[in-house]
Amino acid sequence: MLKKIGWKAKLFVCRMRRRAGQILSGQDGVGTVEVVLLILVAVGLVLIFKDRITELVTSIFNRITSQAGKV
Repeated sequence: MLKKIGWKAKLFVCRMRRRAGQILSGQDGVGTVEVVLLILVAVGLVLIFKDRITELVTSIFNRITSQAGKV
């Protein structure tokens, strides 16, 4: 059983290396750029609305805490 797991792990690593090579060599590079831009937009929105997000999460947890005693 351990030999099978080791073989599958080696296959996974090989596939990941091949995929990383494709991304770095320019194949599917547009997809990578799109993902990076989406992450940057998400981080920017979090920074802009940080106070409101904090208030929302705090109110949700306060509501959960207050209603947990009723159960």
